Amino acid sequence: MTELGPVAWPPAPIRTERLVLRGPEARDRAAFIELLASPEVHTYLGGPRPRDELEREMPEVPERWPGSFVVDLDGAMIGQVLIRRALEHRRPAAAGKVDLGYLFLPRAWGFGYATEACAAALDWFDGALPGEPVVLTTQTANAGSMRLAAKLGFTEVERFHAWDAEQWLGMRSPATPSD
Repeated sequence: MTELGPVAWPPAPIRTERLVLRGPEARDRAAFIELLASPEVHTYLGGPRPRDELEREMPEVPERWPGSFVVDLDGAMIGQVLIRRALEHRRPAAAGKVDLGYLFLPRAWGFGYATEACAAALDWFDGALPGEPVVLTTQTANAGSMRLAAKLGFTEVERFHAWDAEQWLGMRSPATPSD
């Protein structure tokens, strides 16, 4: 059992037209550090972590837990997609639901990789745990994430104020066998 329920982890790699979603490996450590230390990536996430701290604390094989997918383009990590159950959440509408998160290196922005990777992860999730809704939270100021949420079929549940900014909570209804 995982926080995603009775889902075997890690799943077989998920292949899309351009990407592979897979479990983290030791070769991804430097890309994880770059991702977590990037001021651009963390503009709407409370700011980056110090690189020297990440170098000291990052395990040899980063983020090996259920729901953490490395997004691989041509053999190199360009981002991460996270699917995890929000056991506790600032908003009651999201508590206990599965939450979608994603981070991509700035050099991978603007090519549709986030849409492609998140859609593939959601398709996998729909097959693994059919009937489960998924939530997504982002700052309303993050225009790219707001567009991505709409493309992925998330609809607004509510807006709220947290972390000194307006936040948006959206939900994607579960896929049904007829979808």
